[in-house]
Amino acid sequence: MIKAATKRPLENMPRRGSGSSLAGVDRNALERDRRLYMKELFSRLSFLLPSLAAKRSATELLDQAITHVRQLGEKVEMLNKKKKRLHQGTGSSSSDHQDQIRSIRSCSSTVLTVRDVGSMLEVCMKIGSNKTFMLHQVIQVLVEEAAQVVGVSYSNFGGISFYTIIAQAVSPRIGVETSTLHERLKELIF
Repeated sequence: MIKAATKRPLENMPRRGSGSSLAGVDRNALERDRRLYMKELFSRLSFLLPSLAAKRSATELLDQAITHVRQLGEKVEMLNKKKKRLHQGTGSSSSDHQDQIRSIRSCSSTVLTVRDVGSMLEVCMKIGSNKTFMLHQVIQVLVEEAAQVVGVSYSNFGGISFYTIIAQAVSPRIGVETSTLHERLKELIF
């Protein structure tokens, strides 16, 4: 890591030929200070750039800095265009939003999927607003089938509730019988 260097404005930077009364030793000291200061600035610049090579010459470092700044500018421009497109997309009429809600409600039948994902189980449910549903009953069925609930997520859109339950088998060697679990949840939900 680069040590924090004191920031010196360029006006305070030692300059060559600033006085004829300076002895040769003073000029050498000023030149050494100038070189150290430039080395410090290049070191800071190198630290700020994505690293490609451990050691780079000053010209390579400046070329890379120029390229990097141009790429960042292009990226900012591209992201601004994307942001503008997204804002224009959400600025569409509310009838589009209403159409989405109507299409979801039209297929508001209850959906249940149980997937075995490695050592985990994923239970996804889509339940319409016309159904009475108790989440604790679903969790109880999972516990009875030897599954431990790890996480639950819930969202509601247009009167339709979406549930995702992640569980894992209490005993990974034995696992959970997904077909039995699916049948029990189906009896409960439908």
